[in-house]
Amino acid sequence: MSLRKAYFLIFLVLIVDQLSKIYVKTNFVLGEEVVLFDWFRIHFIENEGMAWGTKIPGQYGKLILTVFRIFAVFGIGYWLADAVKKRHSTYLIVSIALIFAGAAGNIIDSVFYGVIFDGSEHNLATLFSPQPYGTWFHGLVVDMFYFPIWEGELPAWLPVFGGKHFAFFNAIFNVADMAISTGVGILLVFNKRAFPKHA
Repeated sequence: MSLRKAYFLIFLVLIVDQLSKIYVKTNFVLGEEVVLFDWFRIHFIENEGMAWGTKIPGQYGKLILTVFRIFAVFGIGYWLADAVKKRHSTYLIVSIALIFAGAAGNIIDSVFYGVIFDGSEHNLATLFSPQPYGTWFHGLVVDMFYFPIWEGELPAWLPVFGGKHFAFFNAIFNVADMAISTGVGILLVFNKRAFPKHA
């Protein structure tokens, strides 16, 4: 796979990711939900840190996380260029490109959203607002896809979790997260094709 095709894939993921985030940010109030199907909803939340809302504590926690993500993307970009140069498997190149695009998509939120949007708590956010909600490198990542495929009470006989409320799948995520998960999934499922052993 050529570097040009990898760039096109990255560009496509970034465009879809950012358009979906900007649409939700400017058309939904924080916490608003639209039910498309029982198992698929658009639910607008903002993520301060990493997966499932975990974050690095302290005054500089968000800045440290954003800078770390930027360095990680540079590393992934180098890996991608090296894989293309050495003509590695298309499975590997597609995987790296998806992971790169997903990481870059969430970095865009973290770096820029705090200075181009106002808050979403009570009103629809304004793009390029004169009164932004944050500062550079302190933007919040926009998440919106929610798939509560099954929700209910677990049987009482189950150890530890018996009788408790449970939802599958209860994570809320975005296109960038899907790209990262797909890239990692390809590496895991097609590991032997992504990393063929040459005699």
